[in-house]
Amino acid sequence: MSKGSLFVISGASGVGKSTVLKLVMEARQDLLFSVSATTRQMRPGEVDGVNYYYITREEFEDRIRRGEFLEYDEHNGTLYGTLNGQIREKLTRGNVILDVEPVGAGNVRKAYPDATLIFIMPPSRQELEERLRGRGDTSQEQIRLRLNRAEWEIEQKDWYDYVVVNRRAQTCAEEILRIIAEKAD
Repeated sequence: MSKGSLFVISGASGVGKSTVLKLVMEARQDLLFSVSATTRQMRPGEVDGVNYYYITREEFEDRIRRGEFLEYDEHNGTLYGTLNGQIREKLTRGNVILDVEPVGAGNVRKAYPDATLIFIMPPSRQELEERLRGRGDTSQEQIRLRLNRAEWEIEQKDWYDYVVVNRRAQTCAEEILRIIAEKAD
């Protein structure tokens, strides 16, 4: 039986989701973060089971066949997904935040119609591109692919419950915290 609320955060790669979510999680110790599974390689400083569950493509595809994912999506040649069991277990303990792409958010909405969907927008396309280039860990080809994907993702914002522009991470986090307080408390 669920006791918590489910919050879905989406936004284009490079929009600052990770930074904003870190601030949100630090501000509310009662929030539980859903760790996604991925087939991408671990980046420097990332930890398996904390940032993502890093699994092989074969294992990911086996889990899809077994119906273990609430949602999953492939983009830029990498699979990402949320494990059903993790969400069910965490909802028995409290409010849960998922960081998923629009395709995944749509699948979460089907399974959990009461979930609150929040889309984080970049201030501009130019700033999004600058943020992606500023990471220093993304190839020119990956930047091009992510910007193309970002255009499609941004078009999906209209079916989200809330749209928040990330001009400054702290302000964006505060706005998301207000939404969470309104919906969960």
